[in-house]
Amino acid sequence: MKWFLIFWAGPIVFLAGWYWLSYYDMNFGIFMLSRQVHDLTFQIYGKVLGIPPETIPPLVARAIAVDSLVVFAIIGFRRRKAIAAWWRARQASRSSDAALPSKESLSRAP
Repeated sequence: MKWFLIFWAGPIVFLAGWYWLSYYDMNFGIFMLSRQVHDLTFQIYGKVLGIPPETIPPLVARAIAVDSLVVFAIIGFRRRKAIAAWWRARQASRSSDAALPSKESLSRAP
C-alpha cells in the first residue's frame, strides 16, 4: 500500500511543482521551468486535443481530484474493518458521555 501511494502521489507532486514553478517563471536557470516552456506545453496539448490551452489546467485538476477519490476509496475499502471499529468506538464514547449528567450540571435547588 505504501508503494501504491508513492506511485500515485509522486507524479502529482512532480506535475504540481512543475506547473507552479513554470507558471510563476521561477526557473532557477533551468529552461524546463520557464514560462516559455509552460506556454508552449499547453499550446501543444491544446492543438493535439483541439481545445483552448487555458482550459487544460482545470481539466487536469478535476482528473487529479477524481483519481484521488478513487485512491482513497480503495484505501478505505482495504481498511474498512479498522475504520468501522474506530467509528463504533467513537460513537460509543460520544453516547456514553452525553447520557450521564455531571455533578456540575445538576441543580442545587432545595
